This record gives sequence, C-alpha cells and structure tokens, in this order.
Amino acid sequence: MKTLKLIAVGITLLVSSSIEAQISVNVNIGSPPAWGPAGYSSVEYYYLPDVQAYYDVRATQFIYFGGGRWIRSRYLPNQYRNYDLYNGYKVVLNDYHGSRPYSHYKEHKVKYYRGYKGRPQRNIGNHNNHYKNYNNNRNYGNDNRNKGNNGNHGHKEEREHGRGHGKH
Repeated sequence: MKTLKLIAVGITLLVSSSIEAQISVNVNIGSPPAWGPAGYSSVEYYYLPDVQAYYDVRATQFIYFGGGRWIRSRYLPNQYRNYDLYNGYKVVLNDYHGSRPYSHYKEHKVKYYRGYKGRPQRNIGNHNNHYKNYNNNRNYGNDNRNKGNNGNHGHKEEREHGRGHGKH
C-alpha cells in the first residue's frame, strides 16, 4: 500500500512538472516584436504594405515573394534593409489563421496599397531604444548610427542569400 502511494505521488509530480514546462515554452514562443502594433497580443500575422510582405509572429519570420516563390526569412529582402519597421504601417490580420497568409495576397495588395495608412498605431516597444536590443546595433531605420558598418555580421542566412537588415 505504501509503495502504491509513493508511485501515485511520483506520477503526480512528474505530470505537474511537465505541464508547467509546457506552459512556459508556449508563452515564450511567438511573442510580438517590439515594432508590432500594441493591443494585438494573440495575432498570428501582420501585412506590411510598404514592402508587400507578411510577418509571421509565431515563427518570427518575414514572408515575401522573390525568385518566383514565397520565401520565409528572419530578414526582409536586401532592397528593404533600410525600411523602418517602427514607422511603417502594419495591417493586423485578425481574420486569418492558416500557414499561408499570402493566399490572400492579391486582395491585400489592392486593399492595403504601398503607402497605406489606416488608423493610427502605437508600437509595443519604444522606437528610440530598439537599437540597444539588437545584435551590434543592427539598424533598419534611415539614420546613420551604424555608419561604416556593412551590415554583414557573419549571419549564415545573410552570407548565403544576401539578405538585408530587416531583422525584427
């Protein structure tokens, strides 16, 4: 009887610790970037009209069309390396929950054209402090804080694909 109670207690502790670990992992994955619009903590995707790309909050990746296919990357394409994600407008896609937001690209491109500005947005993070939070002060704004820096910090994806500085 005593052995049975010990086994029951052991199983209970094991199950409760694995549930706790599961919860902490789920909370940390897919948190919105500091440049994301405030007030949308459970959104999965943003559409960025100025660069005609999507951002997958859960996977922390940009999705854009290039070379005849949709590409997922931690960085925006090279031509948008100076795009300021803090000041650019983000369309929150509340109504899409799949894995291919670009399946609605034709409608998004027309409805949210380049330069589109909807309701005013407030970012989650502070625009002035975002340079402190990124590796080697990586910059995708239009200032000269990293003058003389070619932007290639040895990141494998940049070396292989020539990706720019649009890191979130």
